[in-house]
Amino acid sequence: MLDAYAHVFTGGLPWILLGTATGIFVGSIPGLSGAMVISLALPMTYFMSGSDALLLLVSMYVGATTGGLVSATLMRMPGTEAAIMTTLDGYPMAARGEPGRALGIGVLASFIGGMLAWVILALLSPPLSVVAVRFGPYEIFAMTVVALSLIAAISRGSLLAGLMAAGLGALVSLPGIDPISGTLRLTFGFSGLDTGFALLPVLLGTLVVAQVFVDCRTPSAPPPPRGEAARVAMHIRDVTRYAWSYVRASVIGAWIGILPGVGGTTASIAAYSVEKAMAKGPERFGRGAEEGVIASEAANNAGTVGALVPLITLGIPGSVITAVLLGAMVIHNLNPGPLLFAENPGIAHTVIGGALAANLAMLLIMWLATPLLARLMYVRKAWLLPGIVIFCVIGAFSVSNRWLDVGVMLAFAALGYLMHRARIPTGPFIIAYILTPMAEQNLRSGLVVYDGSFLPLLTRPVPALFLLIALGSIIWALAGELRSRRAQRAAIQPPPGTAPGHENR
Repeated sequence: MLDAYAHVFTGGLPWILLGTATGIFVGSIPGLSGAMVISLALPMTYFMSGSDALLLLVSMYVGATTGGLVSATLMRMPGTEAAIMTTLDGYPMAARGEPGRALGIGVLASFIGGMLAWVILALLSPPLSVVAVRFGPYEIFAMTVVALSLIAAISRGSLLAGLMAAGLGALVSLPGIDPISGTLRLTFGFSGLDTGFALLPVLLGTLVVAQVFVDCRTPSAPPPPRGEAARVAMHIRDVTRYAWSYVRASVIGAWIGILPGVGGTTASIAAYSVEKAMAKGPERFGRGAEEGVIASEAANNAGTVGALVPLITLGIPGSVITAVLLGAMVIHNLNPGPLLFAENPGIAHTVIGGALAANLAMLLIMWLATPLLARLMYVRKAWLLPGIVIFCVIGAFSVSNRWLDVGVMLAFAALGYLMHRARIPTGPFIIAYILTPMAEQNLRSGLVVYDGSFLPLLTRPVPALFLLIALGSIIWALAGELRSRRAQRAAIQPPPGTAPGHENR
């Protein structure tokens, strides 16, 4: 164990710095992704030792997750899907003249979330992985229902508009191969839809290219005041001020990250919604609340490290990127799973130590780069938008090397633009699109396991608890909307004894 950590911080340190910096750069560019850069780097590791190869790839993983907050905060274009929730409060903070502050608290939250999850990874990975692997299909389904129900909690404006967007997102996720029977559905005889709509083109179109359309149509806003942005930085007092926010988001993110196949996006959604529900002023969320940035970034980075738990202890990838890491282990003749600690304990501890070193490197690199990154707020968007579109086209085309995905991206860009004009939020659309296949597959698998009975959803303690949480979140959202409407009516109604039409005289 000590030898593994010694190698991480000596001979492996150059690979960690290279991988983290590369991941941050790629993750900050809309259209590129961590999975893409790791997949491209994988062939380059053939001639490296197994430990150095894993250090390079793990550090790319950590760096790409953090890099997504850069474009999410400065341009409202999430560089990675895990940074979707960061756009809700990070961009409003940057737009009001606090880009450095928004990046600073995001980086600090990323570091704290990653470090707390690393403690879980280092100390509790075997028992936690045993608990996670016992989650059956109904447990996973109930957890996705919670995430879907939390759409009501994060939707700004009309609850009905948020639910409409979620329904549309669920509908878009259905074309392709039926997860149980294996037959094609809703393809309308078009072979290009045999595998459904790929995730990356949908994300790029709805969130990035649609925002480019909006920016092209609307006049450029005056830049934020430079003096205020220059004063902001990461502060140690933020750790004590938001201590419980860091802990809550990190624990939620690490636990959800451990669950196979769930991912950092779900962790970010859950942590953000919990933080908003527990905040004293929930109306601040979506308008530049610092706790919103903290919850999103701490959770998605904790989920990144947490996803390594089932990888090294069970050989089960917890995300798309950890599936690539699993392939890297196989390529280097390693045996991921329960036998890894017995046969190659040095490799297991190298991965754990690499996660620690990558988080430290991420903090250093982002701390040095934040003043430069904050200046992007003052660059004319006319200079940035063409490059963003080019990277989006490259990213969409690289999914399957076909122009159809570029067309899909443009179609969803038009949809995202129309949703923006109609004031329909795109967040619930994306969340439902990502989570619906998981919910459907686990529900139908549960029906197969339990002979078509829904009763275990209520009799098994974990699914029942999750469904109660989902019901409570819906009731809470409805109550909040009713209170908001009553407050609006009270503000419009003239004071008692005032004649109509003479309110302002």
